[in-house]
Amino acid sequence: QVQLIESGGGLVQPGGSLRLSCAASGRTSHRFAMGWFRQAPGKEREFIATITWSSSTTYYADSVKGRFTMSRDNAKNTVYLQMNSLKPEDTAVYYCARAKGIRSSWLVAEYDYWGQGTQVTVSS
Repeated sequence: QVQLIESGGGLVQPGGSLRLSCAASGRTSHRFAMGWFRQAPGKEREFIATITWSSSTTYYADSVKGRFTMSRDNAKNTVYLQMNSLKPEDTAVYYCARAKGIRSSWLVAEYDYWGQGTQVTVSS
C-alpha cells in the first residue's frame, strides 16, 4: 500500500502563489511517475501536471502552463506543485496521484493511488 498526503493549500488572493507538497509513504521503492489533478465543485477531476521518475520530463495542462511548476525529490518521496499567478478559476481541491507505471499520463485512469486532497481557494 502507498499513502499520499497533500499539504500547502489555503486561501490566497488573485496573483498570489502557493506551494503544494505531496508526501508518499508505504511501498515507495518502485519507480513511478506522479501527477497533480484538481476538482472544482460540480466539475470532473482534471489533469494539471505530471512528472517522470527521473524528473526528466514534465507535462502541464494548457490552463496552467507557464504558471505552475511540478517537481519531485525522490530522496524525500515528495512531489511539489509551485503555483504562481493564481486566478479565481484555479479554486479547487488539488490531488496528487501515483501513476501505475513509469510513464506519465494525463488520464485519471492511469493513476492507482490518490491523496485525500487539499483545498486551494483564490479569492480577494
